Amino acid sequence: MENRQRVIGLLGGMSWESSAEYYRLLNELTKERLGGLRSAHCVLRSLDFAEVERTQVEGRWDDAGRLLAEAAQALEKAGAELLLLCTNTMHKVADVVQAGVGIPLVHLGDATAEAVIRRGLTTAGLLGTGFTMEQDFYRDRLARHGLEVLVPPAEDRAQVHRIIYDELCLGVVREESRQIYREVIGRLVEAGAGGVILGCTEIELLVSAEDSPVPVFPTTRLHVEAAIARSLSTTD
Repeated sequence: MENRQRVIGLLGGMSWESSAEYYRLLNELTKERLGGLRSAHCVLRSLDFAEVERTQVEGRWDDAGRLLAEAAQALEKAGAELLLLCTNTMHKVADVVQAGVGIPLVHLGDATAEAVIRRGLTTAGLLGTGFTMEQDFYRDRLARHGLEVLVPPAEDRAQVHRIIYDELCLGVVREESRQIYREVIGRLVEAGAGGVILGCTEIELLVSAEDSPVPVFPTTRLHVEAAIARSLSTTD
């Protein structure tokens, strides 16, 4: 009997570049897992990132939560049986999104923390948008799993954030920016980070394991792996 896949709902567009990575990885890893011509059962709802970004900058997180919850409801109506919020930053409103639907949301922070712990690490550096690095919604989720989370100093955080929004979200990948990230990672390692969480889905377009002296944790891939495992599970 063929493995039955639950339909995965992708709430994306934040940015579409990283959502394309979600779609690619979801299908590649499903084929690796199941073989042959197998691909993922999924539906995608892609938002206009400019609208979402305005709510971030203006601090209108309640509006952002409503917007994403409505999009999640559309995915559920389209047949999704579990949900992926394809962005680290917007997990700030993950609880609102989950409350708006009757299907489980696979939380990116949980998938990431579990991967770090499996490597035997207790301290990890966090790279992401300024919202992700500076606010507590993401760091606290990781800390629930027993992780100590280190973030870069203010100047480094500003550089990391700028490169995400001014370059990576626009599909621009620059070697100079890769070098900046390498230097930021180096300083996190000097501060005690045993690994580095690439806590923004776009960062994986720029940084890989080769750019770090310690293990890196690509949150997009980890999120997709967790979703596939959940999709194929017969126990929940």
